[in-house]
Amino acid sequence: MQSKPARRSNEARTRETREALLIAARNCFVSKGFTATGTPELVAAAGMTRGALYHHFSDKTDLFRAVIEAEAESVAAAIRAAAPADVPVIEALLSGADAYFTAMEAPGRARLLLIEAPAVLGLSELARLDDQTGGATLREALTALRLQAPIPETAQLLSAMFDRAALAIAEGANPAPYRAALAHLLNALA
Repeated sequence: MQSKPARRSNEARTRETREALLIAARNCFVSKGFTATGTPELVAAAGMTRGALYHHFSDKTDLFRAVIEAEAESVAAAIRAAAPADVPVIEALLSGADAYFTAMEAPGRARLLLIEAPAVLGLSELARLDDQTGGATLREALTALRLQAPIPETAQLLSAMFDRAALAIAEGANPAPYRAALAHLLNALA
């Protein structure tokens, strides 16, 4: 007697549908950008209906926001994994910086996080997201260094340097000089 295949739960189907939409949206936004990507194209790429899209996301911007949040969380996780709390702070900063560059080398990630996201979501929403992800890791390290400079503003300036380097690397620049320059600057903070 053959057994019946296990049925997926509604929760599993919901999770799979949402994940398919996120993957398809990421691919579309990377290849064409937010503005040039329409919802019919997104649902076709996901093999879904517009009803499925609007069941999970209020609109295309909401879907884009979810893609950006997943990308930012992935970068922050890579930084945290590379910079454990039990190493000296400057070593954690250097390891975290290297992990950031490596994470930003994921195809399309620099475009999504550093070009598309500011244009679509605005700087204040990106600042909120950064406060919860990669920016938090940077502020934690700077706080541990006991800098005399204001931590939030120092973190913003360092973050801008990291982002500028990530954009250059994404455009094909050699990452070695950027890594060396940032290592020099970070060592100067100690």
